[in-house]
Amino acid sequence: MKAKQWVLKKQFQGNPKSSDVGIKEISLPNLKDGEVMIECLAISVDPYQRLFVKNAKPGDVMYGEQVAKVIESKNADYPVGAHVTTFAGWTTHAVVPGDKLVKVPEYPPDVPIGLALGLLGMTGLTAYYGLLKVGELKEGETVYVNAAAGAVGTVVGQLAKLKGCKVIGSAGSDDKVKYLKTELGFDEAFNYKTIPDMPTFEQTLKRLAPKGIDVFFENVGGLAFRAVLDQMNVDGRVALCGAISSYNSTDKFTPSIPSIGEPMTMKGLRITGFTGWAYSAKDKNNDGLKEMIKWVQEDKLKYPGHNFKGFENCFKAFLSLFTGDNIGKVLVTI
Repeated sequence: MKAKQWVLKKQFQGNPKSSDVGIKEISLPNLKDGEVMIECLAISVDPYQRLFVKNAKPGDVMYGEQVAKVIESKNADYPVGAHVTTFAGWTTHAVVPGDKLVKVPEYPPDVPIGLALGLLGMTGLTAYYGLLKVGELKEGETVYVNAAAGAVGTVVGQLAKLKGCKVIGSAGSDDKVKYLKTELGFDEAFNYKTIPDMPTFEQTLKRLAPKGIDVFFENVGGLAFRAVLDQMNVDGRVALCGAISSYNSTDKFTPSIPSIGEPMTMKGLRITGFTGWAYSAKDKNNDGLKEMIKWVQEDKLKYPGHNFKGFENCFKAFLSLFTGDNIGKVLVTI
């Protein structure tokens, strides 16, 4: 069996370029006991993959999760035809040991299998654990989420509304702002690109959250981080999910977050960095996933996204994450 793979040619310097990566074809080995051969159905592209490249070397397969179908098996737990998720990277086929696979549960007939990489996968669970476990959200509180039209942000806003909270989001276009309010039920949203400076940003938050912010779901980083902290209430919580504004920076010692000591100490704020993977591993009964599936079945959660069709478009899809062209989850369907 032949497989096509996207591999790193050289380390990204600043913004990723097409010359940094390439596609190669390999022959897969025969299966050993406990292994399966998978055929990719869809690949997830996510901002965090930019961070993994920093530790990769030329020739490495681009890191990422995919949902796949088992096409050959020497593992009784994963028979031919089973659907699985695995971090096999950007590859059309792969040989994977059983302990690196997660079986996709049976979805209702009208739920697409790609949700295993989005709303019902680590994207949705990152929003779930970050908001409800890290943020310890309580009914009636006010939530602010940036990158609100992104894969995680769209879920954060919907979950907060389900929990009876006021939700404010920021996004990078007027169309995205409209979508957040009319389609996803955000109480308030604004286009951060129309705000000229930090004082105006602070005034915007004061106007939209006159009673202050209780939970800040942080995806971006940058100067606005401090402006949000200044609008937070005493004992506020920050779920630090990401800092996409600095992912393409070539200087890790240039601060992307200004001084935060004063609001943290004076208000007793708690800032917690986290990953969805870590919290999912602690959820032995998959309570988070079960609750998310229930909400999908009850039609309480929408799952906006953009599909790039064709394996050859993986890198194009990846670049779209940093230009703000999409709403919701970005997938490549094979």
